Amino acid sequence: MTRSQPRSGRSAVPTVPQVALIGLFVTALVTAQLTASKVLAFSLPFSLPITGDALVLPGAALAYALTFLASDCYTELYGRRAAQIVVNVGFALNFVVLALVWSTVAAPAAPNSIDPGMFADVLGASTNIVLGSLLAYLVSQNWDVIAFHRIRGYTGGDKLWLRNIGSTATSQAIDTIIFVAVAFAVAPALLGVGIVLPIGDLAALMIGQYLLKLAIAVLDTPIVYAIVGLVRSRTDGDITEVPS
Repeated sequence: MTRSQPRSGRSAVPTVPQVALIGLFVTALVTAQLTASKVLAFSLPFSLPITGDALVLPGAALAYALTFLASDCYTELYGRRAAQIVVNVGFALNFVVLALVWSTVAAPAAPNSIDPGMFADVLGASTNIVLGSLLAYLVSQNWDVIAFHRIRGYTGGDKLWLRNIGSTATSQAIDTIIFVAVAFAVAPALLGVGIVLPIGDLAALMIGQYLLKLAIAVLDTPIVYAIVGLVRSRTDGDITEVPS
């Protein structure tokens, strides 16, 4: 018997752009998990009403912003359903990362190892941070894909800049509010672990994170255009979109 060929005539083997975008998404996601414990402070040449003369945000914000770039490119090229698969598989893989990190923290250290306490402080994210980041990720990333797809439908496939900035701006707002509220207010209050930050500090954290994320969303728009244009030129527009 001869094996039948796919009706579309296309191979089921994933393309280099698909693997590269998924790889970028997962790499940025894992990096965000590992860098969340460091708090960044960017000085400003002026003072804002709530944040003052500095933007304070977790180190994960920089890496996490790349996940939206990767997911927007993937949604544009391969469709909503394919992008949501990547996002939700990425959510599940978060637990693999956490299990590997926490098991390493719990394992006995050799005499010549770095200080176990320091290792745990750097890589062992607190329960509050984990709960906030996972919930924020699940809601905001799925919303990003949905919003991107809806704007694409309204614009008829034109104005890539609008759906990139529009979807990322709204999803980053959702991500920032959920993460800060859960990690620094809701979880500490319910679990009794950590300190519930005052409303003023919560607002400063939210605004600081969001302003930086919004700036990255605007600045990465030319990169999204370049990636999408390059992939389409190399494939002559022959890209399979998974039906939504």
